[in-house]
Amino acid sequence: MKKWIALTLALVLALSLFAGCGKGADADETDYASMSIEELKPLLKTVTDGKLTVATSPDFAPYEFYSIDENENPTLAGFDIALAQYIADYLGLELEIIPMDFDGTLSELSAKKVDLALSGYSPDPAREDKMDFSDIYYVGGQSFVTVQDKADSFSTLADANKAEYQIGAQLGSIQADLAKENTPDADIVELSKVTDIIAELLSGKLDGAFIETVVAEAYAKNYPELRVKLDVPYEQEGSVVGVSKDNGALLAAVNLAIAAAKEDGSMDKFVAEANTLAEGNTYEGLLDNQG
Repeated sequence: MKKWIALTLALVLALSLFAGCGKGADADETDYASMSIEELKPLLKTVTDGKLTVATSPDFAPYEFYSIDENENPTLAGFDIALAQYIADYLGLELEIIPMDFDGTLSELSAKKVDLALSGYSPDPAREDKMDFSDIYYVGGQSFVTVQDKADSFSTLADANKAEYQIGAQLGSIQADLAKENTPDADIVELSKVTDIIAELLSGKLDGAFIETVVAEAYAKNYPELRVKLDVPYEQEGSVVGVSKDNGALLAAVNLAIAAAKEDGSMDKFVAEANTLAEGNTYEGLLDNQG
């Protein structure tokens, strides 16, 4: 009888351990999305305690860029930067923004060296292994851009799909994917900065480029030679914050902050102010002391 009891207990224990292993040691089934910001704050985990570390690529006006004042002093600006500050304040954290190349924002977030990245991201499924997506905070579009002298050559995207054309897009971006999808026969040139793409367009080295519409329009205001020529179809329209993966409390808190910024009118204000600043004296790219 004692042996039977012992065997039964051993079997129950083995089954319970098996069931526990099936869930995985790191499984987290907490329903963070149903929590208030007050409930989430004590649960937040960031790279540095008390600080929200954010990566950005400041070459994408009006999302992120440097605004130059009358004394030639650069200040990081743009509606992504304003939103980053809003999120940090909403979460009760100090903000640290780290400027880097666009490709670097993807790798640093994937490696969990930063908490968030704001760099005009679209919710591309191909990036789901690198980040979690916040809710959409801004809806824009995609455009094919050229210069005024060449505008008549491109009535449709098919017109740009020729081997003799050099078509630009930012390295690692959604626009690079759109270039490959819409102009696969062209010579696609991927550059690390949007400013380089604009310079190559203006110099005649590129015949056209794929650029997000609001960014293209900001450049066109400063460079009348540019022409935002064609709309580019894209299913995942809208911009999201990239959140370090498997950080459910932070993702839920960021979504609450975005909802609050949209509801109280802050997001509209950020976009309007960024567009105004982008029409002034600006610098896009990394400063010399940033490497």
